[in-house]
Amino acid sequence: MALVRLLVLLFVLVPVIELWGLIQVGRWIGAWPTVLLVLATGLIGAYLARAQGWRIWRRAQAKLAHGELPGEEILDGLAVFVGGVLLMTPGFFTDVLGLVFLLPPSRALLKRRVKRWLWRQLARGTQAVWWTRWRW
Repeated sequence: MALVRLLVLLFVLVPVIELWGLIQVGRWIGAWPTVLLVLATGLIGAYLARAQGWRIWRRAQAKLAHGELPGEEILDGLAVFVGGVLLMTPGFFTDVLGLVFLLPPSRALLKRRVKRWLWRQLARGTQAVWWTRWRW
């Protein structure tokens, strides 16, 4: 049931809010500046996601070369991916949220919260961490 609510939120409520925001900004600054602003945020988002992604990739490679697991880099990579997708989605509210996922200071705060949540879930036994080996 929670998945259905999440899907309704993602595919119905978010676009309606974004459309409302676009209309309000369009009324305030005009249609063409609004379109150009949306295009600019998409391009900037793609650039930032690419730059941050490559930086994280190099850090992960360095950790692997030293025999360490790149746990922080995995969380960083996931946050950058989500932030990039949000920034390339037309709208201003998703752009702000995308910047939160892309900028390192706010990403560090998000990572701390996610790690705390994961540890609580593991301590309660409500989440299982498992993996399987491929059998050919």
